[in-house]
Amino acid sequence: MPPILTAVSAFWRTRSLARRLKTSDDVRAWQARRIEAFLARSVPRVRAYAGRPVDRLADLPIVDKASLLADFAAFNRPGITVDEVRSAIDRGEDRVRGYPIGQSTGTSGNRGYFVISEAERFVWLGTILAKTLPDILWRRHRVALALPGFSTLYRSAERGRRIALRFFDLAQGVDAWADQLAEFAPDTIVAPPKVLRRLAEMDRLPARNIFSGAEVLDPLDRRVIEAATGAQVREIYMATEGLFGVACPQGTLHLAEDAVHFEWQPSGDSGLAIPLITDFTRSTQVMARYRMNDLLALSDRPCACGSPLQAVARIEGRQDDVFQLLAADGRFRMVTPDVLRNAVIDSDRAIDDFRIVQTGPRSIAIALSDRLGAAADDAVKAALTTLAEDIGIGALEITVTRGIAIPFDRKLRRVRREWSPDQGVI
Repeated sequence: MPPILTAVSAFWRTRSLARRLKTSDDVRAWQARRIEAFLARSVPRVRAYAGRPVDRLADLPIVDKASLLADFAAFNRPGITVDEVRSAIDRGEDRVRGYPIGQSTGTSGNRGYFVISEAERFVWLGTILAKTLPDILWRRHRVALALPGFSTLYRSAERGRRIALRFFDLAQGVDAWADQLAEFAPDTIVAPPKVLRRLAEMDRLPARNIFSGAEVLDPLDRRVIEAATGAQVREIYMATEGLFGVACPQGTLHLAEDAVHFEWQPSGDSGLAIPLITDFTRSTQVMARYRMNDLLALSDRPCACGSPLQAVARIEGRQDDVFQLLAADGRFRMVTPDVLRNAVIDSDRAIDDFRIVQTGPRSIAIALSDRLGAAADDAVKAALTTLAEDIGIGALEITVTRGIAIPFDRKLRRVRREWSPDQGVI
C-alpha cells in the first residue's frame, strides 16, 4: 500500500475508535482484545519472548531501557543489533536492512533506539494527524514539523491533496530557518516547547494550531507562547518509544489508550506515577511492559471534551532527575522535579527561565537569566533553604550563576540530577 494510503487508513481507524469508545469500560474491553492478539501474534516472534508461555500481559517481565539496550536484537523481529543502528546513524543513514530506524536525543544519559516497519511509521503519522487535525481530509492544512528525526522518516508524505507538510531541522538551530517557516505560513506547527518559545519571541510563529511535542511543556514556556500568539498550546506526549498522548481541544492531555496499554508504578510518596507501556499496534519492535522514565500526575476528573481516555494533569519530569539529597539523619530524601521547579519560580515573579542541577549530596547549582538582579539570587537561595529545612535536609550548598543556554540539539531539562548516591559522600 502506498505510504499516504497507509496514513489515511490509520487516520480513519483512529477517528472511528474515537466515536466507538464512549466509556472507560469500552476502552478496557478494546484493550483486552488487542492485547490478547498482541500476545498471541507479535510477542512470540521476537527472541526475548520466544518459547515463553504467556497467557496474560502480567506473565511478561518488566523491561527498562538498560535491559532493552543490553540485547536490543532480541526485542525486534529482524534481529537488528544496537551496534548496527548506531553505525547507520553515524553514517547519516536512517535504515538498517531496509527497516526505518531512529534514536532519542538522550535525555536519560544514554540514547534510546527504535526499529519500525515502513507501514508502522505511516500508521504513526495517520494516528497523530487524526488526534490533532481531525478535519484534515476535508480541509486543507499546512503543517510544519520540527521534531527530532522527522525530516527523513516522513519525507515521502510531504505532499498530499489536503495537506502540505514541511520539515525543519532542529540540528540547524531555529534562527537558521525561522524566516523560511514564516514564508511557508503554516496553520499548524508541532515542535518542542523551547522551539515554539523561541519562535514566539522572534514573532515568527504564525500558526493558529500550536502543538508542543518531544519535551515536557513547562508552564513557563506555555505562558510566553500563548501571550505572544494568542493561541492555545496543546501538548503531545511522545518519545522514542511511541505516541502516548495528545491534548484535546479543551487543553487536557489524554493518554493514547486506543493504541497503548498503561500500567502504573508509584514514585515514592510523591503522588506521581511512572508508566509501564505496552504498544499493541507495533510488531517489528515489541514494547511490552516497558518502564518509561517519566513522572505523571494523573487526573481523576472527567474532561469536558467527553473522552473516556485517561486524563493527565501534568507531566512533571523524569524519574532519574529526582534529586536525592542527604539529610541530617544520614538518609537520602527524594525531591521531585515539580517541587524544585515550584520553589524556584515562586521565589521571584521575574524568573521566566532557570536551570537547577544537583551536583553533590547537598550541593545545588542554579542558573538564572542575565536580566535578573541580585534580589533574584537571594530569593532563590532562601526558597531552597526553606524547602531543605522543611524536609529535614539541613544546610545546602547553593551556587547561583548567570546565563542560560538553550540546547536545540537535545532535550531541554530545567531540573537535572548529575550526582547519585553511588558516587559516594565526601
